[in-house]
Amino acid sequence: MFSFLNKNQSTGEVEELHLDEANIPAHVAIIMDGNGRWAQQRHLPRIAGHKQGMDTVKTVATAASHLGVKVLTLYAFSTENWKRPTAEVNYLMKLPVDFFGTFVPDLIKNNIRVKVMGYTDKLPAATQKAVRDAIADTANCTGMVLNFALNYGGRAEIVTAVQKLAEAVKAGKLDPAAIDEVAIDQQLMTADLAELRDPDLLIRTSGEERLSNFMLWQVAYSEFVFTQQHWPDFDQTALEQAIYEYQQRHRRFGGLTPAKG
Repeated sequence: MFSFLNKNQSTGEVEELHLDEANIPAHVAIIMDGNGRWAQQRHLPRIAGHKQGMDTVKTVATAASHLGVKVLTLYAFSTENWKRPTAEVNYLMKLPVDFFGTFVPDLIKNNIRVKVMGYTDKLPAATQKAVRDAIADTANCTGMVLNFALNYGGRAEIVTAVQKLAEAVKAGKLDPAAIDEVAIDQQLMTADLAELRDPDLLIRTSGEERLSNFMLWQVAYSEFVFTQQHWPDFDQTALEQAIYEYQQRHRRFGGLTPAKG
């Protein structure tokens, strides 16, 4: 049984809570928000927040693996993030190079495999190489999948999937009547995750309560947890608290909970 200490927001008292090891969400997705606000609160440049956020990724990925999470998907850079100032975008493009350059040995040690989804062909060459190398270096790991959404957008993903299906119909390889949820699933960027493709738990940090174009198809029945903590302050305890909240809910997937007794 996993135990952690939690400060009760109502009473201020510290209490020990327990996680049900049999009910750890198999797929956790996180919208990592608040790096810039974290830095601004400390009168630091925004890039300082992104650097600290990179260290948080290491902490949370290791903690998730130890808790038994099978897939951890992190929203690292969206298709809309190109609108940010050029200097900030250039720094964000360097982060995967620095991250994988220092953390891959720890990923291998913890048996964590790297996966990246998104339009990576649009990334700078050095970023693309860092991604390819990390995927190759961890290919034999059989534990948790650390899945980065990099230059990713949920609407663009669905458009691309529809285009692939349309091409198959045009080529006479697919009957339009055969297009169902499974067919669409198979064309999405999460297809190779098989039964783990849809997140059980979606966490967003920094107080915002929106999806921001993240995994729009896959989160249809995910449980959402929103926290006020900025991403650089998110840690193992925060992850455990989110999972604890998840475990207090009853997932019915549109059905009804069977009557007891």
